[in-house]
Amino acid sequence: MTNRNHTNTDGPRRRRPTMVDVAREANVALRTVSRYVNNDPTVGIDLADRIRAAITAPDYAPDERAQQLRRGTTGIVGVTVRSIAGPNPLLGAVDQAARVHGLTVLAMATDDDDQRERAAVLSMCGRRVDGIIMEPTSDNHQYLATEIESGMSVVAVDRRNAGIDTDAVVSDNAAGVGMAFRHLVQHGHHRITYIGDQERVYTGSKRAAAFRACTAANGGAVDNMVHPGAVEPARIAAALAIVLGGDLPATALITGNQNTTIEVLRQLGSRTGVPAIVGFDDFPLADLLQPGLTAIAQDSRKIGRLAFDLLLPRIADPTRPTETVTLPVELIVRGSGEQPPPA
Repeated sequence: MTNRNHTNTDGPRRRRPTMVDVAREANVALRTVSRYVNNDPTVGIDLADRIRAAITAPDYAPDERAQQLRRGTTGIVGVTVRSIAGPNPLLGAVDQAARVHGLTVLAMATDDDDQRERAAVLSMCGRRVDGIIMEPTSDNHQYLATEIESGMSVVAVDRRNAGIDTDAVVSDNAAGVGMAFRHLVQHGHHRITYIGDQERVYTGSKRAAAFRACTAANGGAVDNMVHPGAVEPARIAAALAIVLGGDLPATALITGNQNTTIEVLRQLGSRTGVPAIVGFDDFPLADLLQPGLTAIAQDSRKIGRLAFDLLLPRIADPTRPTETVTLPVELIVRGSGEQPPPA
């Protein structure tokens, strides 16, 4: 049996040295140690050498919290994203950029839940992070208005914040849906349907509206061809039953985001007569499907980098005019969107 009772034979745990200890060891004023730790250039060479030697001797580590109070900053950037359960290129890009600037990232997931988003963002505000990059979920972000007026810097990614004016980096949603629609028409499809996210979500609204515009411009009817809503198995199964049933089933699908695409593919399974599919959002292993998924790809890493590039000047000057950057998307052809309609 493993014995989990451990006896400390090293004596009492040594107290962490403080600036007071360093000042006493170096025989200088506490204020002088504080100036040295904060890189004050007016500290003389002789004093600096004595303080450096004193710091080295007791393995002194500066109190970061005290430095934060003096600087008025925390060196922390908050990031809220829909999910951190798997690879997140956008979050990875922000983290990489932050490390280059000596900043730390505090990341939290919202799971597309309004209350989780609000709790996460306000928690970051309470910790006085230097700025927040957020992937919005809620359809009302006015709860952030007071924080922004107080100087909190906020940049939205993938979606715009609702009810407040902040910097944002988004993809060209309308162009992406237009690419997908035209691609399917060029491969002989005329009964094209759309299954996507809730329209209260910025991207869900923009993509559904773009699909309706494409259908109308192509002379088609939108009745029963646009199916936005929660990305849930039952809801997507019901939408598929409508669009693939009846006398004139859809021959092609545009799916509105990664999660919708995956659930649609799961529902379709190995059934025969599967419609052509173009998914908005690319994802890992999409090229390994049979056939591979034709997708509208966003550059998530570039979105993250540009969001960080907007956040730094916003932190430096909270009063500067807000800016929205719209990035182009790309059609990646792999096979699922090139299948012809039934003869």
